[in-house]
Amino acid sequence: MVTVGCDRNTALGYDREAQLDPAPTPAPIAPAPVALANVAPEVVKPETMSTADTAALGGREGRYAFRLTEVGFPAFLFEPGGSGAIKLNGTLIPVGAAGPGRFASGDLLVTTRSLDEEGSAGLQVMELVVVPPQAKDELGYRGYIKCYDGEAA
Repeated sequence: MVTVGCDRNTALGYDREAQLDPAPTPAPIAPAPVALANVAPEVVKPETMSTADTAALGGREGRYAFRLTEVGFPAFLFEPGGSGAIKLNGTLIPVGAAGPGRFASGDLLVTTRSLDEEGSAGLQVMELVVVPPQAKDELGYRGYIKCYDGEAA
């Protein structure tokens, strides 16, 4: 005897509490003086941006991204000679052009420098230096640059 139609659970793996994860929300956007107020400079480190973060910044199309790994998400999204954004302390901080390879917001300084090296996946190596407000030392990172020419977020 065959019984049909007894199981009405359509969730994968018969998960009785299956639900979709809520859509990710982007980090708040604020200038450096607001985002880094009352934060010790020693704990400020660049964070990777989610897809929701890059979408909140207008997407990646036509921009460059500094990535800590060749396959990672952006930690710094920018337009050479234009503006950019970095995620620090859980906040997206827009930075304006302050010279070739230099970006600033308040007392926050971010610099980039392309190196004549290439990673395993063919991306150019880049240095990113972050100088938080009132920091005694700069923070230097070596990663990779990815151009999102014509690619949407």
